[in-house]
Amino acid sequence: MCVYFLYIEMINIYCGIIWDTFINMLKDFFHKYVENTREKAIITDERMFLCMLTVAVCRGLNILYRNVYITSRAIKHMYDKKPAEEFSFIINHLYEIIRYPDKIYKNKSGKRGELSFVKKIGNSDYFVSIEHKTNIEPEEIEVATAFRLRDKRYIEKYTLLWDWGNGNPHRSAFDAPKESTNAPQ
Repeated sequence: MCVYFLYIEMINIYCGIIWDTFINMLKDFFHKYVENTREKAIITDERMFLCMLTVAVCRGLNILYRNVYITSRAIKHMYDKKPAEEFSFIINHLYEIIRYPDKIYKNKSGKRGELSFVKKIGNSDYFVSIEHKTNIEPEEIEVATAFRLRDKRYIEKYTLLWDWGNGNPHRSAFDAPKESTNAPQ
């Protein structure tokens, strides 16, 4: 029993190190390409690897490609549009929101990105729009934008595709029978 808890603690430490590493890489990326630029300034279009989607998310959404990237333009968009406190929080938690979402919705037509990842952190829900680019080889997944959901009603008209639930991923709405309400199963 003691060995099991030691093993779990080692995994938690390892995951924490990885998490911190990606957060620091994202901050360095921001400092290099976006920080201190004028609002709406044209910047170089760079991209970096952010994280991998979990197997549970990929299975639930029928996605084969797991790597998620972020571009300097997406960060610049958030930097220009979000209050400083919100932007800082998002940069520090973007990895967590994408890697471990509570819910995933189909984004509304006309919005950038096909999928919306939502995660509750503290007392607020955070929303990340993801573009799943299937028209190129290999497929790519990119962050389009992210923000704090200020109004709970914003997400009500979105179609729920996947819900982590009580620690158990639920079936995707793609696999649900036609008469389904897309509610978690």
